[in-house]
Formats: sequence, C-alpha cells, structure tokens
Amino acid sequence: MTQGASVSRDHVRAEMEEARERFRQLLADTSLDDLRRSSDGTRWTNEQLLFHMLFGYLIVRALLPLVRGFGRLPDDVSRVYARALNAASRPFHVINYWGSRGGALVVGRDKMGRAMDRVIDSLERHLDRETDAALALRMHFPTRWDPFFRDVMTLADVYHYATQHFDFHSRQLTLSPPD
Repeated sequence: MTQGASVSRDHVRAEMEEARERFRQLLADTSLDDLRRSSDGTRWTNEQLLFHMLFGYLIVRALLPLVRGFGRLPDDVSRVYARALNAASRPFHVINYWGSRGGALVVGRDKMGRAMDRVIDSLERHLDRETDAALALRMHFPTRWDPFFRDVMTLADVYHYATQHFDFHSRQLTLSPPD
C-alpha cells in the first residue's frame, strides 16, 4: 500500500485475520530452541521478534487517536511534530530494541497469542466504527522511525501499517520447518 492509496475496511480486516492466524500457527509450531535462535537481520531472538511483531499492532492502537487529533489540525502542526520525533530517532530505536527484549520476557510465548487476539479484536472494533471521513484523516509521520512510515499517512494507512510491519518481520524469523 502506498501513500495516498485507499485501503478498504474489508482488505484491512482480512489481512489482520490472516496475520492473526499466521501468528497462532507460528506460536504453535515454534520449539523452545527456535525461540532462542537469533533472527535474520535483527539483534533479536525469534521470541523477541515475535513479540515485536505483536507490538506493531499494539502501537497502532496508540497511533489511532494521534491521527484523529492531528488530522483535524493544520498540516504544519503534524509536520513539526514528525520532525521533532525524527530528531529523537536514536533514543526511539534504543527503546524499541530493549522494549521488545523486555516484552518477550514479560509476556512470553504462552500469552502472546491471547494478546494478539485481543489487540486485533480491538482494532477491528475500532475499524468498524470509523467513518469514511475519519479514515481519510491524515498526518505527517517520523519516517526515520520505521521503514513503513510514510511522510503522510491516513488513518486507513495506519490500520494497514500493522500488517506491513508484521509481514516484513515474519520473513526475518529463523524457525525450523514444522514436522
């Protein structure tokens, strides 16, 4: 999905459901050895990366009110906000790294599936209540924070972002093939 493209509710809902199912399967098929193995292209273990994939959906819940609020303000307000966040990208990346390490320890594999179910259920309820006008609200994003953040994103783009993030990181998992 590119900036400015329209994402349908049905598409977002379908991709979230597919991610939920893939996440459940990943958790079910992953051995303790797999969880402890380093992922490909990150400094996280597979377990930490799985938590980070879940965290992408949790972040969207926090982003929704921001986009709704900034989307009603003059464009320059979110542009200045995004610039300030970009200036703080180094501390963000440190917090992002350690947060996923700690989150995996606290939540663990056994609770990750239930957490994913809860967050996707919540996002789907929010999505169902969004008006077309709300889904078109937009704001500037800190593009240095995440490769899937675009300079300007709509609320619909933010809902879609979580699965882009999930799909990207799922390719970095180094899991044994299921038996």
